[in-house]
Amino acid sequence: MSRIRRHARFNRPAPFAALAGTAVLAAALTACGGGDSSSGDAKSDLKPQKKMEISVNLTGSQAKAGQPVKVTLADGTLNGVTVTDAKGGTLGGKVSPDGRTWTSDRVAAPGTSYTVEAKEAKGATAKAEFATAAAGKVNKVSMVPGKGSTVGIGQPVSIVFDNPVKNRAEVEKHLKVTASDTTEGSWGWMQDYSGKDRVDWRPKDYWKSGTKVTLEADLNGIDSGTAGGWFVKDYKSDFTIGKNQVAKADLDAHRLKLYRDGQLVKDIPMSGGTPGGDKASWRGKTVLMAKEGTINMNSETVGLGKTYDKMVDYSMRLTWSGMYAHAAPWNDRWFGSANMSSGCIGMSTSDARFVYDTVQVGDPFEIVGDDAKGTQALNNGYGEWNLSYDAWKAKSALTGTTNH
Repeated sequence: MSRIRRHARFNRPAPFAALAGTAVLAAALTACGGGDSSSGDAKSDLKPQKKMEISVNLTGSQAKAGQPVKVTLADGTLNGVTVTDAKGGTLGGKVSPDGRTWTSDRVAAPGTSYTVEAKEAKGATAKAEFATAAAGKVNKVSMVPGKGSTVGIGQPVSIVFDNPVKNRAEVEKHLKVTASDTTEGSWGWMQDYSGKDRVDWRPKDYWKSGTKVTLEADLNGIDSGTAGGWFVKDYKSDFTIGKNQVAKADLDAHRLKLYRDGQLVKDIPMSGGTPGGDKASWRGKTVLMAKEGTINMNSETVGLGKTYDKMVDYSMRLTWSGMYAHAAPWNDRWFGSANMSSGCIGMSTSDARFVYDTVQVGDPFEIVGDDAKGTQALNNGYGEWNLSYDAWKAKSALTGTTNH
């Protein structure tokens, strides 16, 4: 540890000084005079107070990040400590029961300069400074839903990381979802469809309409592990749960039914993917990922050769692999009677317009039927609703069966 020594003089506090890197806190002297000055026998009983020293566990300009700041007082009682970074941010902390040590709640972030100000119970103060080494590699995140958005009752919180996360349990400790109605839920880890590491937070059951949700990712200063790098900032987002809406598609009955608050809003004839091969639709509980409007759909981008290449209206994405609900007027003779699309849920233009204008991103699409090629994969969009809640919780790095 490094030390800073502070000397005291009568009636005048000594300046703060750095000695061998240890912070030293010196109390001002106190004195009184005694005897009759006219007798010439006046004597001074001035005695210097014992020097008070504090030490800081992080010192110099290349201190190791990722650990709490600890300030220790050699003698006496700490009244408080403030640790401030160059941008004005502070690290909160607590004084130990014996009053000798203060420890920060958060760790020191990489590439950051800090000023430590300690105050002793009798009022004396001292300062120390240190800076942490810069991160050799930085990890960043992308988060869904977007800040201030309104989403459907099936929308999970989803975080995708730029680099691998080996220290999953440590990262998960610093992720917090707060709901206005104390909704129960859990984090679960997976590999995203893009191949990157991803962690989602899913409620036990669908959200309740009107719930306000806050995500806090206090990751600044956390090491994501081998090949992942450091996080160098915190993230925060908030969103609101909108209308209680569910779309139910039956591939065998060839119908799409839209419900709001449990009541049927519209019953629509549809045509799903052609069964028996790669053109079949996925079944399962999925979530509307995006309303993309009019887009170009090219079969070659989803491994179906040169089957189609056309502009498609009222496109609503359901999976990363290219399954949509959309207008398909070229397929109108099959609506309500057969599944003859290339994997999507097709409707008339007017019906697709109605659904597009009604649904919200995050609305569940519950797809059932034997005319499917299987159940949507966990990472192919938002497939977590296809797991039981216990199975989902098992994917947490903190409460699950494995940490990676």
